[in-house]
Amino acid sequence: MEYQDTANQSLSELDQSEFDLSFFSRIRMMFSAFWTSRVRMKVILLSAALLTIILATAYAQILLNRWNVPFYDSLERRDINEFFHQLVVFSGIASFLLLLNVAQTWFNQMLALYMREGLTRDLVDHWLKEKRALRLTASGAIGVNPDQRLHEDARNLSESTTGLTIGLVQATVLLASFIGVLWHLSEGFVFHLGGNSFSIPGYMVWAAVLYAGIASLLSQLVGGRLVRLNADRYSKEAELRFSLMRTNENLSAITLAGGEENERRHINVDISRVLAVLRSIAIAQTNLTWVTAGTGWLAVIVPILVAAPVYFAGSLTFGGLMMAVGAFNQVYAALRWYVANFSAIADWKATLIRVTNFRHALLYSNGKAHEHAKIEVMTAPPGVMTLSDVEISTHVNPTASNGGFRLHETDVRIGPGERIMINGDYGVNRRLLFAAFARLWPWGKGKMALPPGTDMLFMAQTIYLPEGTLREVIAYPEDKDAFSSTEISAVLERVGLGRLTSMLDNQARWDRLLDTDDKRCLAFANMLLRKPRWLVLDDVLEGLEPDCQQHLSEVLRELPDTTIIYVGRSEAYVRVVNPRVLHLERLRTGGSAKEPVPAE
Repeated sequence: MEYQDTANQSLSELDQSEFDLSFFSRIRMMFSAFWTSRVRMKVILLSAALLTIILATAYAQILLNRWNVPFYDSLERRDINEFFHQLVVFSGIASFLLLLNVAQTWFNQMLALYMREGLTRDLVDHWLKEKRALRLTASGAIGVNPDQRLHEDARNLSESTTGLTIGLVQATVLLASFIGVLWHLSEGFVFHLGGNSFSIPGYMVWAAVLYAGIASLLSQLVGGRLVRLNADRYSKEAELRFSLMRTNENLSAITLAGGEENERRHINVDISRVLAVLRSIAIAQTNLTWVTAGTGWLAVIVPILVAAPVYFAGSLTFGGLMMAVGAFNQVYAALRWYVANFSAIADWKATLIRVTNFRHALLYSNGKAHEHAKIEVMTAPPGVMTLSDVEISTHVNPTASNGGFRLHETDVRIGPGERIMINGDYGVNRRLLFAAFARLWPWGKGKMALPPGTDMLFMAQTIYLPEGTLREVIAYPEDKDAFSSTEISAVLERVGLGRLTSMLDNQARWDRLLDTDDKRCLAFANMLLRKPRWLVLDDVLEGLEPDCQQHLSEVLRELPDTTIIYVGRSEAYVRVVNPRVLHLERLRTGGSAKEPVPAE
Protein backbone atom coordinates (compact mmCIF):
# COMPACT_ATOMS: atom_id res chain seq x y z
CA MET A 1 0.00 0.00 0.00
CA GLU A 2 1.08 3.58 -0.63
CA TYR A 3 1.17 4.54 3.04
CA GLN A 4 3.76 1.79 3.65
CA ASP A 5 6.09 3.35 1.06
CA THR A 6 5.52 6.79 2.57
CA ALA A 7 6.39 5.47 6.02
CA ASN A 8 9.49 3.65 4.80
CA GLN A 9 10.84 6.88 3.33
CA SER A 10 9.89 8.99 6.34
CA LEU A 11 11.29 6.76 9.05
CA SER A 12 14.77 6.19 7.66
CA GLU A 13 16.18 8.68 10.17
CA LEU A 14 14.71 6.64 13.05
CA ASP A 15 16.21 3.28 12.12
CA GLN A 16 19.52 3.18 13.90
CA SER A 17 19.16 5.19 17.09
CA GLU A 18 16.74 2.77 18.69
CA PHE A 19 18.89 -0.31 18.07
CA ASP A 20 22.15 0.76 19.69
CA LEU A 21 22.07 -2.20 22.05
CA SER A 22 25.04 -3.50 24.00
CA PHE A 23 26.21 -7.07 23.54
CA PHE A 24 24.92 -8.09 26.97
CA SER A 25 21.56 -6.42 26.29
CA ARG A 26 21.23 -8.59 23.22
CA ILE A 27 22.14 -11.71 25.21
CA ARG A 28 19.56 -10.83 27.88
CA MET A 29 16.92 -10.29 25.21
CA MET A 30 17.53 -13.72 23.66
CA PHE A 31 17.64 -15.39 27.07
CA SER A 32 14.29 -13.80 27.88
CA ALA A 33 12.88 -15.14 24.62
CA PHE A 34 14.18 -18.61 25.45
CA TRP A 35 12.95 -18.55 29.05
CA THR A 36 9.38 -17.81 28.00
CA SER A 37 9.50 -20.41 25.21
CA ARG A 38 7.32 -23.50 25.24
CA VAL A 39 10.42 -25.69 24.62
CA ARG A 40 12.27 -24.40 27.68
CA MET A 41 12.20 -27.68 29.63
CA LYS A 42 13.32 -29.72 26.62
CA VAL A 43 16.29 -27.41 26.11
CA ILE A 44 17.20 -27.56 29.81
CA LEU A 45 17.08 -31.38 29.90
CA LEU A 46 19.10 -31.71 26.69
CA SER A 47 21.66 -29.22 28.01
CA ALA A 48 22.03 -31.22 31.23
CA ALA A 49 22.51 -34.42 29.22
CA LEU A 50 25.14 -32.74 27.04
CA LEU A 51 27.01 -31.40 30.07
CA THR A 52 27.10 -34.91 31.53
CA ILE A 53 28.47 -36.29 28.25
CA ILE A 54 31.09 -33.54 28.04
CA LEU A 55 32.30 -34.26 31.59
CA ALA A 56 32.46 -37.98 30.84
CA THR A 57 34.40 -37.25 27.65
CA ALA A 58 36.90 -35.10 29.54
CA TYR A 59 37.44 -37.92 32.06
CA ALA A 60 37.99 -40.42 29.24
CA GLN A 61 40.50 -38.06 27.60
CA ILE A 62 42.42 -37.81 30.88
CA LEU A 63 42.59 -41.62 30.95
CA LEU A 64 43.77 -41.59 27.33
CA ASN A 65 46.45 -39.02 28.16
CA ARG A 66 47.69 -41.14 31.10
CA TRP A 67 47.75 -44.13 28.77
CA ASN A 68 50.53 -42.41 26.80
CA VAL A 69 53.11 -43.10 29.53
CA PRO A 70 52.92 -46.91 29.71
CA PHE A 71 52.32 -47.27 25.97
CA TYR A 72 55.30 -45.20 24.80
CA ASP A 73 57.50 -46.56 27.59
CA SER A 74 56.70 -50.09 26.37
CA LEU A 75 57.84 -49.02 22.91
CA GLU A 76 61.03 -47.57 24.35
CA ARG A 77 61.69 -50.84 26.27
CA ARG A 78 60.56 -53.00 23.32
CA ASP A 79 58.22 -54.83 25.75
CA ILE A 80 55.86 -56.71 23.39
CA ASN A 81 53.54 -58.08 26.11
CA GLU A 82 53.00 -54.67 27.67
CA PHE A 83 52.56 -53.21 24.18
CA PHE A 84 49.63 -55.53 23.37
CA HIS A 85 48.15 -55.03 26.83
CA GLN A 86 48.13 -51.27 26.30
CA LEU A 87 46.42 -51.76 22.92
CA VAL A 88 43.60 -53.56 24.73
CA VAL A 89 43.37 -50.71 27.22
CA PHE A 90 43.30 -48.25 24.32
CA SER A 91 40.46 -50.16 22.65
CA GLY A 92 38.32 -49.83 25.78
CA ILE A 93 39.00 -46.12 26.17
CA ALA A 94 38.48 -45.44 22.45
CA SER A 95 35.20 -47.38 22.38
CA PHE A 96 33.92 -45.39 25.34
CA LEU A 97 34.94 -42.12 23.65
CA LEU A 98 33.27 -43.20 20.39
CA LEU A 99 30.01 -43.90 22.20
CA LEU A 100 30.18 -40.51 23.92
CA ASN A 101 30.92 -38.72 20.62
CA VAL A 102 27.92 -40.30 18.88
CA ALA A 103 25.64 -39.46 21.81
CA GLN A 104 26.94 -35.88 21.90
CA THR A 105 26.25 -35.46 18.18
CA TRP A 106 22.65 -36.64 18.57
CA PHE A 107 21.97 -34.43 21.60
CA ASN A 108 23.65 -31.53 19.82
CA GLN A 109 21.32 -31.89 16.83
CA MET A 110 18.24 -32.17 19.02
CA LEU A 111 19.24 -29.14 21.07
CA ALA A 112 19.74 -27.08 17.89
CA LEU A 113 16.33 -28.24 16.65
CA TYR A 114 14.50 -27.17 19.82
CA MET A 115 16.48 -23.91 20.02
CA ARG A 116 15.36 -23.10 16.50
CA GLU A 117 11.76 -24.02 17.31
CA GLY A 118 11.71 -21.78 20.36
CA LEU A 119 13.38 -18.82 18.63
CA THR A 120 11.38 -18.99 15.41
CA ARG A 121 8.04 -19.38 17.19
CA ASP A 122 8.90 -16.48 19.49
CA LEU A 123 9.70 -14.20 16.54
CA VAL A 124 6.63 -15.26 14.57
CA ASP A 125 4.39 -14.81 17.62
CA HIS A 126 5.65 -11.24 18.10
CA TRP A 127 5.60 -10.51 14.37
CA LEU A 128 1.98 -11.53 13.85
CA LYS A 129 0.51 -9.85 16.89
CA GLU A 130 -2.29 -7.46 16.00
CA LYS A 131 -1.08 -4.84 13.48
CA ARG A 132 2.55 -5.28 14.52
CA ALA A 133 3.80 -6.87 11.27
CA LEU A 134 2.32 -4.06 9.19
CA ARG A 135 3.66 -1.40 11.55
CA LEU A 136 7.10 -2.93 11.12
CA THR A 137 6.97 -2.13 7.41
CA ALA A 138 6.85 1.52 8.47
CA SER A 139 10.06 1.14 10.49
CA GLY A 140 12.50 1.68 7.65
CA ALA A 141 15.26 -0.78 6.78
CA ILE A 142 14.52 -3.09 9.71
CA GLY A 143 11.13 -3.87 8.18
CA VAL A 144 12.55 -4.98 4.84
CA ASN A 145 12.62 -8.73 4.14
CA PRO A 146 11.42 -10.02 7.53
CA ASP A 147 11.37 -13.53 6.03
CA GLN A 148 15.19 -13.52 6.05
CA ARG A 149 15.28 -12.84 9.78
CA LEU A 150 12.45 -15.24 10.59
CA HIS A 151 13.92 -18.09 8.56
CA GLU A 152 17.62 -17.96 7.74
CA ASP A 153 18.79 -15.72 10.59
CA ALA A 154 16.78 -17.67 13.18
CA ARG A 155 18.19 -20.94 11.84
CA ASN A 156 21.77 -19.65 11.79
CA LEU A 157 21.52 -18.17 15.27
CA SER A 158 20.01 -21.27 16.87
CA GLU A 159 22.45 -23.68 15.22
CA SER A 160 25.54 -21.54 15.77
CA THR A 161 24.55 -20.77 19.38
CA THR A 162 24.20 -24.46 20.10
CA GLY A 163 27.46 -25.42 18.41
CA LEU A 164 29.51 -22.59 19.88
CA THR A 165 28.11 -23.00 23.39
CA ILE A 166 28.83 -26.72 23.43
CA GLY A 167 32.32 -26.05 22.07
CA LEU A 168 32.98 -23.40 24.70
CA VAL A 169 31.78 -25.62 27.55
CA GLN A 170 33.81 -28.54 26.22
CA ALA A 171 36.92 -26.36 25.92
CA THR A 172 36.41 -25.03 29.45
CA VAL A 173 36.03 -28.53 30.91
CA LEU A 174 39.12 -29.74 29.05
CA LEU A 175 41.08 -26.72 30.25
CA ALA A 176 40.04 -27.31 33.86
CA SER A 177 40.85 -31.03 33.53
CA PHE A 178 44.24 -30.82 31.85
CA ILE A 179 45.68 -27.63 33.24
CA GLY A 180 46.21 -29.42 36.55
CA VAL A 181 47.80 -32.38 34.76
CA LEU A 182 50.14 -30.11 32.82
CA TRP A 183 50.99 -28.08 35.92
CA HIS A 184 51.84 -31.27 37.83
CA LEU A 185 54.07 -32.47 34.98
CA SER A 186 55.83 -29.11 34.89
CA GLU A 187 56.77 -29.35 38.57
CA GLY A 188 59.55 -31.82 37.79
CA PHE A 189 61.05 -29.72 35.00
CA VAL A 190 64.49 -28.53 36.11
CA PHE A 191 66.56 -26.37 33.79
CA HIS A 192 70.37 -26.30 33.85
CA LEU A 193 72.04 -23.15 32.59
CA GLY A 194 75.74 -22.26 33.11
CA GLY A 195 76.13 -24.59 36.04
CA ASN A 196 72.97 -23.30 37.70
CA SER A 197 69.71 -25.22 38.09
CA PHE A 198 66.26 -23.68 38.36
CA SER A 199 62.61 -24.52 37.79
CA ILE A 200 59.57 -22.49 36.69
CA PRO A 201 56.32 -23.54 38.42
CA GLY A 202 53.73 -24.45 35.82
CA TYR A 203 56.29 -23.92 33.04
CA MET A 204 54.33 -25.68 30.28
CA VAL A 205 51.03 -24.12 31.39
CA TRP A 206 52.46 -20.62 30.94
CA ALA A 207 53.93 -21.64 27.58
CA ALA A 208 50.50 -22.86 26.40
CA VAL A 209 48.80 -19.67 27.68
CA LEU A 210 51.37 -17.45 25.95
CA TYR A 211 51.13 -19.32 22.66
CA ALA A 212 47.31 -19.33 22.67
CA GLY A 213 47.24 -15.63 23.65
CA ILE A 214 49.46 -14.65 20.73
CA ALA A 215 47.29 -16.68 18.35
CA SER A 216 44.09 -15.09 19.71
CA LEU A 217 45.46 -11.56 19.42
CA LEU A 218 46.56 -12.14 15.84
CA SER A 219 43.13 -13.59 14.98
CA GLN A 220 41.38 -10.54 16.40
CA LEU A 221 43.61 -8.16 14.48
CA VAL A 222 43.30 -10.03 11.19
CA GLY A 223 39.66 -11.21 11.32
CA GLY A 224 37.88 -8.47 13.28
CA ARG A 225 36.06 -7.10 10.23
CA LEU A 226 34.29 -10.43 9.61
CA VAL A 227 31.43 -9.49 11.99
CA ARG A 228 30.43 -6.48 9.88
CA LEU A 229 31.03 -8.33 6.61
CA ASN A 230 28.80 -11.24 7.63
CA ALA A 231 26.02 -8.85 8.67
CA ASP A 232 26.30 -7.14 5.27
CA ARG A 233 26.22 -10.50 3.55
CA TYR A 234 22.94 -11.55 5.18
CA SER A 235 21.39 -8.20 4.28
CA LYS A 236 22.47 -8.36 0.63
CA GLU A 237 21.42 -12.01 0.30
CA ALA A 238 17.95 -11.07 1.56
CA GLU A 239 17.69 -8.24 -0.96
CA LEU A 240 18.66 -10.58 -3.80
CA ARG A 241 16.11 -13.20 -2.77
CA PHE A 242 13.41 -10.53 -2.49
CA SER A 243 14.20 -9.27 -6.02
CA LEU A 244 13.96 -12.78 -7.42
CA MET A 245 10.67 -13.47 -5.61
CA ARG A 246 9.15 -10.15 -6.71
CA THR A 247 10.12 -10.80 -10.33
CA ASN A 248 8.72 -14.33 -10.23
CA GLU A 249 5.42 -13.14 -8.74
CA ASN A 250 4.99 -10.49 -11.45
CA LEU A 251 6.24 -12.34 -14.54
CA SER A 252 3.07 -11.73 -16.55
CA ALA A 253 3.10 -7.97 -16.05
CA ILE A 254 6.86 -7.78 -16.67
CA THR A 255 6.63 -9.82 -19.88
CA LEU A 256 3.67 -7.87 -21.24
CA ALA A 257 5.48 -4.59 -20.55
CA GLY A 258 8.68 -5.88 -22.14
CA GLY A 259 10.52 -5.19 -18.91
CA GLU A 260 12.74 -8.28 -18.77
CA GLU A 261 15.86 -6.25 -19.51
CA ASN A 262 15.10 -3.78 -16.71
CA GLU A 263 14.50 -6.58 -14.22
CA ARG A 264 17.66 -8.33 -15.37
CA ARG A 265 19.68 -5.17 -14.70
CA HIS A 266 18.14 -4.73 -11.25
CA ILE A 267 18.76 -8.36 -10.30
CA ASN A 268 22.32 -8.20 -11.62
CA VAL A 269 22.95 -5.15 -9.42
CA ASP A 270 21.77 -7.19 -6.40
CA ILE A 271 23.95 -10.12 -7.50
CA SER A 272 26.96 -7.81 -7.79
CA ARG A 273 26.37 -6.49 -4.28
CA VAL A 274 26.25 -10.02 -2.88
CA LEU A 275 29.38 -11.02 -4.78
CA ALA A 276 31.23 -7.90 -3.59
CA VAL A 277 30.52 -8.78 0.04
CA LEU A 278 31.42 -12.45 -0.55
CA ARG A 279 34.68 -11.34 -2.16
CA SER A 280 35.54 -9.25 0.89
CA ILE A 281 34.64 -12.16 3.18
CA ALA A 282 36.84 -14.50 1.10
CA ILE A 283 39.80 -12.12 1.46
CA ALA A 284 39.22 -11.76 5.21
CA GLN A 285 38.83 -15.55 5.62
CA THR A 286 42.02 -16.15 3.64
CA ASN A 287 43.96 -13.69 5.80
CA LEU A 288 42.55 -15.32 8.92
CA THR A 289 43.61 -18.75 7.64
CA TRP A 290 47.24 -17.60 7.68
CA VAL A 291 46.85 -17.21 11.45
CA THR A 292 44.65 -20.22 12.28
CA ALA A 293 46.42 -22.71 10.01
CA GLY A 294 49.87 -21.35 10.85
CA THR A 295 49.40 -21.57 14.61
CA GLY A 296 47.73 -24.96 14.15
CA TRP A 297 50.70 -26.46 12.32
CA LEU A 298 53.18 -24.93 14.72
CA ALA A 299 51.24 -26.56 17.58
CA VAL A 300 52.56 -29.93 16.32
CA ILE A 301 56.13 -29.06 17.23
CA VAL A 302 55.80 -26.31 19.88
CA PRO A 303 55.03 -28.60 22.89
CA ILE A 304 57.97 -30.85 21.98
CA LEU A 305 60.26 -27.82 21.74
CA VAL A 306 58.97 -26.57 25.10
CA ALA A 307 59.61 -29.90 26.86
CA ALA A 308 62.80 -30.80 24.92
CA PRO A 309 65.30 -29.19 27.35
CA VAL A 310 63.99 -31.31 30.23
CA TYR A 311 63.83 -34.48 28.10
CA PHE A 312 67.39 -34.13 26.81
CA ALA A 313 68.56 -33.40 30.33
CA GLY A 314 67.34 -36.89 31.23
CA SER A 315 64.66 -35.71 33.68
CA LEU A 316 61.81 -37.05 31.54
CA THR A 317 61.18 -40.44 29.93
CA PHE A 318 59.88 -40.75 26.38
CA GLY A 319 56.46 -41.77 27.72
CA GLY A 320 56.50 -38.81 30.09
CA LEU A 321 57.41 -36.54 27.15
CA MET A 322 54.45 -37.79 25.10
CA MET A 323 52.13 -37.38 28.09
CA ALA A 324 53.35 -33.81 28.53
CA VAL A 325 52.89 -33.15 24.81
CA GLY A 326 49.35 -34.58 24.94
CA ALA A 327 48.44 -32.51 27.99
CA PHE A 328 49.94 -29.38 26.37
CA ASN A 329 47.89 -29.98 23.22
CA GLN A 330 44.69 -30.40 25.23
CA VAL A 331 45.30 -27.18 27.17
CA TYR A 332 46.28 -25.32 24.01
CA ALA A 333 43.25 -26.69 22.14
CA ALA A 334 41.01 -25.42 24.94
CA LEU A 335 42.74 -22.03 25.02
CA ARG A 336 42.78 -21.68 21.23
CA TRP A 337 39.04 -22.43 20.97
CA TYR A 338 38.51 -18.70 20.36
CA VAL A 339 41.12 -18.76 17.59
CA ALA A 340 39.74 -21.85 15.89
CA ASN A 341 36.18 -20.50 16.04
CA PHE A 342 36.81 -16.83 15.36
CA SER A 343 35.10 -16.95 11.96
CA ALA A 344 32.11 -18.82 13.42
CA ILE A 345 31.93 -16.34 16.33
CA ALA A 346 31.96 -13.43 13.88
CA ASP A 347 29.13 -15.02 11.94
CA TRP A 348 27.21 -15.68 15.18
CA LYS A 349 27.61 -12.07 16.34
CA ALA A 350 26.38 -10.78 12.99
CA THR A 351 23.31 -13.01 13.15
CA LEU A 352 22.70 -12.10 16.80
CA ILE A 353 22.67 -8.41 15.86
CA ARG A 354 20.18 -8.96 13.04
CA VAL A 355 17.81 -11.12 15.10
CA THR A 356 17.89 -8.93 18.21
CA ASN A 357 17.41 -5.79 16.11
CA PHE A 358 14.38 -7.44 14.53
CA ARG A 359 12.93 -8.60 17.84
CA HIS A 360 13.59 -5.18 19.40
CA ALA A 361 11.86 -3.51 16.44
CA LEU A 362 8.82 -5.75 16.88
CA LEU A 363 8.49 -4.74 20.51
CA TYR A 364 9.41 -1.13 19.72
CA SER A 365 6.88 -0.84 16.86
CA ASN A 366 4.07 -1.47 19.30
CA GLY A 367 4.98 1.43 21.53
CA LYS A 368 7.80 3.94 21.09
CA ALA A 369 7.54 3.81 17.31
CA HIS A 370 4.47 6.00 17.58
CA GLU A 371 5.92 8.59 19.93
CA HIS A 372 5.50 11.17 17.15
CA ALA A 373 1.78 10.35 16.75
CA LYS A 374 -0.50 13.34 17.15
CA ILE A 375 -3.93 12.01 16.18
CA GLU A 376 -5.81 11.31 19.38
CA VAL A 377 -7.68 8.03 18.95
CA MET A 378 -10.28 6.89 21.46
CA THR A 379 -13.10 4.37 21.60
CA ALA A 380 -16.47 5.84 20.66
CA PRO A 381 -19.81 5.04 22.29
CA PRO A 382 -21.61 2.07 20.68
CA GLY A 383 -22.78 2.75 17.13
CA VAL A 384 -21.10 6.17 16.76
CA MET A 385 -17.96 7.56 15.12
CA THR A 386 -16.83 11.16 15.57
CA LEU A 387 -14.06 13.04 13.75
CA SER A 388 -12.88 16.40 15.08
CA ASP A 389 -10.40 18.65 13.22
CA VAL A 390 -8.75 15.61 11.62
CA GLU A 391 -5.55 16.36 9.77
CA ILE A 392 -3.40 13.65 8.19
CA SER A 393 0.34 14.12 7.84
CA THR A 394 2.24 12.44 5.03
CA HIS A 395 5.37 12.50 7.20
CA VAL A 396 6.13 10.96 10.60
CA ASN A 397 6.76 14.48 11.92
CA PRO A 398 3.38 16.24 11.81
CA THR A 399 4.99 19.68 12.23
CA ALA A 400 6.86 19.37 8.95
CA SER A 401 5.62 21.26 5.89
CA ASN A 402 4.92 18.16 3.89
CA GLY A 403 1.75 18.64 1.86
CA GLY A 404 -0.58 16.80 4.18
CA PHE A 405 -4.35 17.06 4.05
CA ARG A 406 -7.34 17.45 6.34
CA LEU A 407 -11.04 16.73 6.47
CA HIS A 408 -12.89 19.84 5.33
CA GLU A 409 -15.79 19.09 7.72
CA THR A 410 -14.27 19.90 11.11
CA ASP A 411 -16.84 18.09 13.27
CA VAL A 412 -18.31 14.89 11.87
CA ARG A 413 -20.64 12.46 13.55
CA ILE A 414 -21.43 9.18 11.80
CA GLY A 415 -24.34 7.23 13.23
CA PRO A 416 -25.61 3.64 12.86
CA GLY A 417 -26.50 2.52 9.34
CA GLU A 418 -25.19 5.66 7.60
CA ARG A 419 -23.59 5.58 4.16
CA ILE A 420 -20.54 7.81 3.79
CA MET A 421 -18.15 8.54 0.96
CA ILE A 422 -14.92 10.45 1.60
CA ASN A 423 -13.27 11.81 -1.53
CA GLY A 424 -10.78 14.60 -1.93
CA ASP A 425 -8.57 16.93 -3.96
CA TYR A 426 -6.46 15.60 -6.75
CA GLY A 427 -3.21 14.20 -5.37
CA VAL A 428 -4.50 13.58 -1.83
CA ASN A 429 -3.37 10.18 -0.59
CA ARG A 430 -6.74 8.98 0.70
CA ARG A 431 -5.25 5.65 1.71
CA LEU A 432 -3.54 7.34 4.63
CA LEU A 433 -6.98 8.20 6.02
CA PHE A 434 -8.06 4.59 5.48
CA ALA A 435 -4.92 3.50 7.38
CA ALA A 436 -5.70 6.01 10.14
CA PHE A 437 -9.18 4.51 10.56
CA ALA A 438 -7.47 1.11 10.90
CA ARG A 439 -5.14 2.58 13.57
CA LEU A 440 -2.14 1.94 11.31
CA TRP A 441 -1.22 5.56 10.48
CA PRO A 442 -1.13 7.69 13.64
CA TRP A 443 0.63 10.77 12.27
CA GLY A 444 -1.38 13.96 12.05
CA LYS A 445 -3.65 16.06 14.28
CA GLY A 446 -7.16 16.11 15.66
CA LYS A 447 -9.34 13.52 17.35
CA MET A 448 -10.96 10.30 16.22
CA ALA A 449 -13.53 8.45 18.30
CA LEU A 450 -13.70 5.06 16.56
CA PRO A 451 -15.83 1.99 17.22
CA PRO A 452 -14.10 -1.02 18.82
CA GLY A 453 -11.83 -2.84 16.40
CA THR A 454 -13.91 -6.00 16.72
CA ASP A 455 -16.91 -4.15 15.25
CA MET A 456 -15.02 -2.88 12.20
CA LEU A 457 -14.12 -4.65 8.97
CA PHE A 458 -11.59 -3.05 6.62
CA MET A 459 -11.50 -3.98 2.95
CA ALA A 460 -8.36 -2.86 1.13
CA GLN A 461 -8.11 -2.40 -2.61
CA THR A 462 -5.55 -5.19 -2.85
CA ILE A 463 -7.35 -8.40 -1.90
CA TYR A 464 -5.40 -11.12 -0.11
CA LEU A 465 -6.44 -14.70 -0.83
CA PRO A 466 -4.66 -17.28 1.38
CA GLU A 467 -3.64 -20.72 0.17
CA GLY A 468 -6.11 -23.53 0.73
CA THR A 469 -9.52 -24.66 -0.38
CA LEU A 470 -12.09 -22.14 -1.60
CA ARG A 471 -14.01 -22.77 1.64
CA GLU A 472 -10.94 -21.73 3.66
CA VAL A 473 -10.37 -18.70 1.44
CA ILE A 474 -13.90 -17.37 1.73
CA ALA A 475 -14.02 -17.93 5.52
CA TYR A 476 -10.63 -16.28 6.19
CA PRO A 477 -9.60 -15.42 8.88
CA GLU A 478 -12.28 -17.57 10.54
CA ASP A 479 -12.06 -21.36 10.63
CA LYS A 480 -13.23 -23.11 7.46
CA ASP A 481 -16.08 -24.71 9.43
CA ALA A 482 -17.30 -21.40 10.86
CA PHE A 483 -19.91 -21.15 8.10
CA SER A 484 -22.10 -23.83 6.57
CA SER A 485 -22.04 -24.76 2.89
CA THR A 486 -25.54 -23.30 2.56
CA GLU A 487 -24.41 -19.93 3.91
CA ILE A 488 -21.35 -19.87 1.69
CA SER A 489 -23.32 -20.84 -1.41
CA ALA A 490 -25.88 -18.12 -0.71
CA VAL A 491 -23.30 -15.32 -0.45
CA LEU A 492 -21.46 -16.57 -3.56
CA GLU A 493 -24.75 -16.38 -5.49
CA ARG A 494 -25.38 -12.91 -4.09
CA VAL A 495 -22.06 -11.50 -5.32
CA GLY A 496 -22.28 -13.19 -8.72
CA LEU A 497 -19.90 -16.10 -8.11
CA GLY A 498 -22.47 -18.88 -8.09
CA ARG A 499 -20.37 -20.87 -10.55
CA LEU A 500 -17.84 -21.48 -7.76
CA THR A 501 -20.25 -23.20 -5.35
CA SER A 502 -19.26 -26.64 -6.62
CA MET A 503 -15.57 -25.93 -5.93
CA LEU A 504 -15.70 -25.18 -2.21
CA ASP A 505 -13.40 -28.05 -1.30
CA ASN A 506 -11.02 -27.61 -4.23
CA GLN A 507 -7.52 -26.51 -3.28
CA ALA A 508 -5.79 -24.18 -5.73
CA ARG A 509 -3.86 -20.93 -6.11
CA TRP A 510 -7.05 -18.87 -6.13
CA ASP A 511 -5.09 -15.64 -6.20
CA ARG A 512 -3.89 -16.65 -9.67
CA LEU A 513 -7.01 -18.38 -10.97
CA LEU A 514 -9.38 -15.48 -10.28
CA ASP A 515 -9.27 -12.09 -11.99
CA THR A 516 -9.49 -8.75 -10.20
CA ASP A 517 -13.29 -8.53 -10.39
CA ASP A 518 -13.74 -12.05 -9.00
CA LYS A 519 -11.27 -11.43 -6.17
CA ARG A 520 -13.16 -8.37 -5.00
CA CYS A 521 -16.47 -10.18 -5.34
CA LEU A 522 -15.02 -12.94 -3.18
CA ALA A 523 -13.99 -10.31 -0.60
CA PHE A 524 -17.60 -9.05 -0.59
CA ALA A 525 -18.82 -12.61 -0.05
CA ASN A 526 -16.46 -12.87 2.95
CA MET A 527 -17.85 -9.58 4.27
CA LEU A 528 -21.46 -10.82 3.96
CA LEU A 529 -20.57 -13.90 5.99
CA ARG A 530 -18.90 -11.88 8.75
CA LYS A 531 -21.72 -9.31 9.01
CA PRO A 532 -19.69 -6.33 10.31
CA ARG A 533 -21.33 -3.44 12.13
CA TRP A 534 -18.90 -1.00 10.52
CA LEU A 535 -17.45 -1.47 7.03
CA VAL A 536 -14.58 0.74 5.80
CA LEU A 537 -13.72 0.39 2.09
CA ASP A 538 -10.54 1.56 0.39
CA ASP A 539 -11.86 2.52 -3.08
CA VAL A 540 -12.61 -1.15 -3.76
CA LEU A 541 -14.82 -0.42 -6.77
CA GLU A 542 -12.08 1.36 -8.67
CA GLY A 543 -10.95 -0.45 -11.83
CA LEU A 544 -13.84 -2.93 -11.92
CA GLU A 545 -16.13 -3.48 -14.87
CA PRO A 546 -19.17 -1.14 -14.77
CA ASP A 547 -21.58 -4.07 -14.33
CA CYS A 548 -19.50 -5.37 -11.41
CA GLN A 549 -19.40 -1.91 -9.79
CA GLN A 550 -23.17 -1.63 -10.12
CA HIS A 551 -23.78 -5.09 -8.68
CA LEU A 552 -21.46 -4.66 -5.69
CA SER A 553 -22.92 -1.21 -4.96
CA GLU A 554 -26.34 -2.87 -4.79
CA VAL A 555 -24.92 -5.41 -2.34
CA LEU A 556 -23.75 -2.53 -0.13
CA ARG A 557 -27.12 -0.82 -0.33
CA GLU A 558 -28.78 -3.95 1.05
CA LEU A 559 -26.86 -3.89 4.36
CA PRO A 560 -29.25 -1.97 6.61
CA ASP A 561 -27.47 -2.87 9.86
CA THR A 562 -23.99 -1.94 8.64
CA THR A 563 -22.48 1.54 8.67
CA ILE A 564 -20.46 1.96 5.47
CA ILE A 565 -17.57 4.38 4.92
CA TYR A 566 -16.22 4.40 1.38
CA VAL A 567 -12.84 6.13 1.10
CA GLY A 568 -12.44 7.01 -2.58
CA ARG A 569 -14.46 8.02 -5.64
CA SER A 570 -17.13 5.89 -7.31
CA GLU A 571 -20.01 7.09 -9.45
CA ALA A 572 -21.72 3.73 -9.07
CA TYR A 573 -21.55 3.94 -5.27
CA VAL A 574 -22.95 7.52 -5.30
CA ARG A 575 -25.74 6.61 -7.72
CA VAL A 576 -26.86 3.40 -6.01
CA VAL A 577 -26.17 4.06 -2.32
CA ASN A 578 -26.69 7.86 -2.25
CA PRO A 579 -24.11 8.48 0.53
CA ARG A 580 -23.29 11.58 2.52
CA VAL A 581 -20.09 12.97 1.00
CA LEU A 582 -17.16 14.30 3.02
CA HIS A 583 -14.18 16.02 1.46
CA LEU A 584 -10.41 15.91 1.98
CA GLU A 585 -8.46 19.05 1.11
CA ARG A 586 -4.75 19.47 0.63
CA LEU A 587 -2.79 21.70 2.99
CA ARG A 588 -0.59 24.49 1.75
CA THR A 589 2.87 25.00 3.23
CA GLY A 590 2.36 26.16 6.79
CA GLY A 591 -0.75 24.07 7.42
CA SER A 592 -3.50 26.15 5.74
CA ALA A 593 -6.01 24.51 3.46
CA LYS A 594 -6.51 25.34 -0.21
CA GLU A 595 -9.94 26.05 -1.56
CA PRO A 596 -11.84 22.75 -1.68
CA VAL A 597 -12.99 21.18 -4.88
CA PRO A 598 -16.79 20.88 -4.92
CA ALA A 599 -17.88 17.53 -3.52
CA GLU A 600 -19.20 14.91 -5.88
